[in-house]
Amino acid sequence: MKSFVFGFIGAVALIVIIILSSNGGNANEEYIRIHIRANSNSQVDQNVKYKVKDEVVEYLSQYVSGCKTKAEAYEAVKSKESELSSIATNVLRREGFTYSAKATLKKEEFPIRTYNDTTLDEGVYDALIIELGTGDGDNWWCVLFPPLCFVSSEETGEHNVKYKSKILEIVGYYGGE
Repeated sequence: MKSFVFGFIGAVALIVIIILSSNGGNANEEYIRIHIRANSNSQVDQNVKYKVKDEVVEYLSQYVSGCKTKAEAYEAVKSKESELSSIATNVLRREGFTYSAKATLKKEEFPIRTYNDTTLDEGVYDALIIELGTGDGDNWWCVLFPPLCFVSSEETGEHNVKYKSKILEIVGYYGGE
């Protein structure tokens, strides 16, 4: 009888471990996030952050859009760190700012974030961090890999978000917005 009880407890423990590990224990390992951190929360610093975002996303998309794995995307971004710093700094100079930008690919702790139907759990993620000046202001963020993007509304001047998925576009799903 004792062996049956121990066997039953062992089987239940094994099932619990399998369920917990399959329900996203390391889901954050599937993503590379991108954060562009403004110098401050002043309106001019926040506005230039979006100009930097537009040029960085345009530049990176040519290198990351064809990546099939996170490792490929990570290497593509890592090889472009100095170019990304230069692109961001050039936007700042063109707009009359004297501070510079620095792009770094690193692991960083993030809080839970939900946008529409996409929730990224709290945890440590690989992330491309672009700091504008001191980087003390509010940030813009996106998921660099897999290529999910949140696009701001330029026409209204508001920064509403819209969920887009390259993966869903590729497989032909065009759900409602």
